[in-house]
Amino acid sequence: MKIGGVEICGYASLVPLAGVADRAFREICAEFGASMFTTEMVSAKGLIYGDRKSEELMFLTQKERPAGIQLFCSSPEDIAKAIPLTEKFGPDFIDINMGCPAPKVTKNGCGSALLRDPELCGRIVAAAVKVSPVPVTVKIRKGWDAQHPTAVETARICAENGAAAITVHGRTREQMYAPPTDLDVIRQVREAVSVPVIGNGDVTDGASAEHMYRVTDCDLVAVGRGALGSPWIFAGITAYMKGETYQAPDIGERMAIMLRHAAKICEYKGERIGINETRKHAIWYTKGLRGKAELRRRMSEITNLAQLENIAAEIVEMNR
Repeated sequence: MKIGGVEICGYASLVPLAGVADRAFREICAEFGASMFTTEMVSAKGLIYGDRKSEELMFLTQKERPAGIQLFCSSPEDIAKAIPLTEKFGPDFIDINMGCPAPKVTKNGCGSALLRDPELCGRIVAAAVKVSPVPVTVKIRKGWDAQHPTAVETARICAENGAAAITVHGRTREQMYAPPTDLDVIRQVREAVSVPVIGNGDVTDGASAEHMYRVTDCDLVAVGRGALGSPWIFAGITAYMKGETYQAPDIGERMAIMLRHAAKICEYKGERIGINETRKHAIWYTKGLRGKAELRRRMSEITNLAQLENIAAEIVEMNR
């Protein structure tokens, strides 16, 4: 699959999970074969006004390529001003978020609130394409609510205005992350546009990835929550799609990956901030283990990497 001139190899990409898919997590997922990456959402308006955090979110390395920067906004004017400010970070593409359901985003007319106005979506894409030196993609949902499934119309208008690829999450904003995911709407978008379509929603393993490919005819699947605490999901999907057997990491390997991930977070953000963010990842890495409630409590109280290493060693010993 190609996004403009950018070639995407592999079977599954990582979606830009806000507050999760930072540089450390993207690099860990890259180790297991994730095929494409997008930064966490960056406010176009914040970028225009020189917000420091917005700049930090856009840092990309060669370990996570191809990679794009995701922007959210509510106006063509903001996107046109923001895109030139991303160039120094060397994104392979620019992705425009039209799917985030978070109230703090939608109340400002951004994210999935844009799905109520497909024509505005088209104008935003047109403004982005006009100034962007790299391909422009969009991420949408099925629609704002069940009564207004605008994904097909929005996708068609965005493609007509120059979008090079479209990611479709098969839920409405009203659903948030509640089941079910509508695979049929992803198929309908695939049939309506000539650009690549990426399917998103409830891909949790190789079988669910293959099912999405088969039912929707999408060009790539995107993994979100299925990668939390399980970055090796990408290796599992690759093996399944190739008809091969994949053995997920045993408990020792799982804890080693967790510690490597935690070390990356602390290296990139400093231990004080890094440990705060490590806690949620540590809890995800220990899901399904015996004594889950007690582990969750202890993980939520760690203050340094040494404490996490001690807990990991105990977990390995308990599960021999």
